[in-house]
Amino acid sequence: MKLALAQINPTVGDFSGNLHTMIRFAERAAEAGAALAIFPELAVCGYPPADLLEKPAFVDRAQEVVRELAERTGPLGIGLLCGFPSPAPPESGKHVYNSAALLAGGRVAFVQSKRLLPFYDVFDEQRYFAPAPSQAICEFRGERIAITICEDAWNDKSFWETRRYQVDPIEELMRARSPGEGPAARLIVNISASPYWRGKRETRREMLAAIARRYGVPVVLVNQVGGNDSLLFDGTSFALDARGETGARALSCAEDLVLFDTETGCGEIRPAPGASGADEDALCYGALAMGVRDYVRKCGFGRVLVGLSGGIDSALVAAIAVDALGPENVVGVGMPSEYSSTGSVEDSRELARNLGIRFEILPIAPMFGEFTLALAPLFTGAQSDLTEENLQSRIRGTLLMALANKWNALVLTTGNKSEMATGYCTLYGDMVGALAVIGDVMKTEVYRLCQYANRDRVRIPEAILVKPPSAELRPGQLDTDSLPDYAELDPVLSAYIERYETAGEIAAHTTLSPDEVARVLKLVERSEYKRQQAAPVLKVTPKAFGMGRRFPIAAKAQV
Repeated sequence: MKLALAQINPTVGDFSGNLHTMIRFAERAAEAGAALAIFPELAVCGYPPADLLEKPAFVDRAQEVVRELAERTGPLGIGLLCGFPSPAPPESGKHVYNSAALLAGGRVAFVQSKRLLPFYDVFDEQRYFAPAPSQAICEFRGERIAITICEDAWNDKSFWETRRYQVDPIEELMRARSPGEGPAARLIVNISASPYWRGKRETRREMLAAIARRYGVPVVLVNQVGGNDSLLFDGTSFALDARGETGARALSCAEDLVLFDTETGCGEIRPAPGASGADEDALCYGALAMGVRDYVRKCGFGRVLVGLSGGIDSALVAAIAVDALGPENVVGVGMPSEYSSTGSVEDSRELARNLGIRFEILPIAPMFGEFTLALAPLFTGAQSDLTEENLQSRIRGTLLMALANKWNALVLTTGNKSEMATGYCTLYGDMVGALAVIGDVMKTEVYRLCQYANRDRVRIPEAILVKPPSAELRPGQLDTDSLPDYAELDPVLSAYIERYETAGEIAAHTTLSPDEVARVLKLVERSEYKRQQAAPVLKVTPKAFGMGRRFPIAAKAQV
């Protein structure tokens, strides 16, 4: 049977838009001779719908769209498999199931619901969905298909050393056969909304390849693509033959339609930049650009503002924004103070010229002078300190937000993960904005992504790449005045934030002293109140700041 892997980018709650996209892809699949077009998890409403699922009208609209999709694609002579929220009975304790519908002949021919509901990291499906009470093999045009939804495929005991669930939906489906017969199904299909993070793409493939080899049948994964708030979905849908070899693969970070023949195990294989090793930077960069593009456009905006300091972080954010939205939709704003070097201003100007973006300069020294003059009576006898440094940052944040309001634009924040982790950022200052583009990218990784941004030509000037990091809020200031060198700092932060290692465990494999490690971890804990007021962070690691990392603010942390 010829399948079409329909990798689409749905917008949460845009039922009409998602419906039209699915019809368009179904038409393309039918023209290509596919018997079945497979769409991602919750493709009808977009993933994750979160508390929209609590609204009965939302769930009702989803049912209407599924019926309309069936009616409008019925004449195409092609089957569709798509994800949608379906009503759950009152006795389940929940309003909805996370379901997959097989549409054929103008009607809903089969419905399978999700069995395993993740409730960790960014996932909180147990908050909304009831688990499927049962599963069954689906028959379509003489083919027996085991339909699973995302997490249902993530509990294979032969692949994972530690499993989250006692039940393995695929194992149970494939066991549903009479003794002496072949596999219960000749094809396993998994529709997913599996978010991206570094290394996850290869994990998905290896996991499903193990399942293909275990049961000796082809396995197809169709994954959502696009950005929805903090979450980035890379797509990279694929089909594997019975030996676990790749027979078809869709693009990463773009909508795509690829064909796969279950009999021959062959199909269309798109190129996969960043498939392994250092090339993962290519995929990370592309995912960030996709996240910016979708966040801005799905929120109904067209332009963005970036405060350009002459530093490497703002340079990278500006380059990503240009690749996401085009130079005509990006404005750089330089806001030098009396402590800003001439080189920083000129570096920002050269960056803007290289990127082809508009660049404006708003000097803040006069405003800073007025603020300090107004505050002088209340600051009598107090020495200049961090207060004055933060004041400069907050003036810049105010100017950026004023321009954003006037120009109907969004401000992109430029802080990296190392800074957000340690609190080396200013509330209502450099944290002002609608989206934290590189808030899940460590400072050392920022340099690598900048090299990738310069892969074809110099866009980020060499002077920006080689200058020592500095906030330039006081004379001669360097980041290393307050923090360890980032090459030493970042491994400590990764170990503590992403792997939950203790201070003792970290000290055993770092060049920092135990006292320095303890100081860094204390900075992380003391800065939680800042992070919970930060803009949404685009997630590219297994543990990002935001919805997937929930810690109390008023607490005495044990490090």
